[in-house]
Amino acid sequence: MEFAFVPIIDTMIVFYEKPRNSERFKDYLKILQGSTKEDLELPIGNFNPMGKDHVYQKLLELKALDVEKILEETLVELNKKLPKTPDSVFKIVLNLSDDLKGGWTNRYTTDYDSKFGSNALLKRNFCTPIFWTSETYDKEMARQRIMEYAFRTVYRTAQSKPQTLKKHIEQEIFVARNTNEEKRVRPINFDELNSFYLKHQDSENYSLNFNFMYGDKISESLAFPTYGVKDKMAGFKLAYHLN
Repeated sequence: MEFAFVPIIDTMIVFYEKPRNSERFKDYLKILQGSTKEDLELPIGNFNPMGKDHVYQKLLELKALDVEKILEETLVELNKKLPKTPDSVFKIVLNLSDDLKGGWTNRYTTDYDSKFGSNALLKRNFCTPIFWTSETYDKEMARQRIMEYAFRTVYRTAQSKPQTLKKHIEQEIFVARNTNEEKRVRPINFDELNSFYLKHQDSENYSLNFNFMYGDKISESLAFPTYGVKDKMAGFKLAYHLN
């Protein structure tokens, strides 16, 4: 397979310079659907079409960082390592999602769907690494984000959508192994967390699996059931340390 870079920053900067009204939303649909009308030409679904000025400012930050050059250079190196498969080119389109001042997205359900859902995007050969308006950007962070999403796509071309907790963790172990992430914090209660995982690894319960990956505080904020998972992003931390 191969990854192809698709620029989007300049398009979205021009888009967010427009007044927040119904015409802007129509323009959003034009970018999203293009000439297809009823399908997807550019996967910008995680951009808030009615995003406020802070979204525009964060786009300017990404442009100043030259994030798309980082993306392109990262993909050049990645493509050298991947086996070539005829007719298997995935387009990578950066998305900026608003977790500060908009009601368009929830940070954690959106994050979950982008990592463990995304069948519709995969079928259309798209990969959409998400950056958040609450984040501080730098070159290494951008490179790591792109690599993680690319390797999730690599994994998912060979594996079906994760249903069990075990499959969630196996996917993230694969990502950890291939991105050389070394900065993950060890879970504060590793043995307890690993024991919970081994007990519930066959779970297909969405609320349990979500809770394990993100922790009790995040589940509580969404009025989801909790299961005593103390660490925030616990499942991801466990996966990196099991790797």
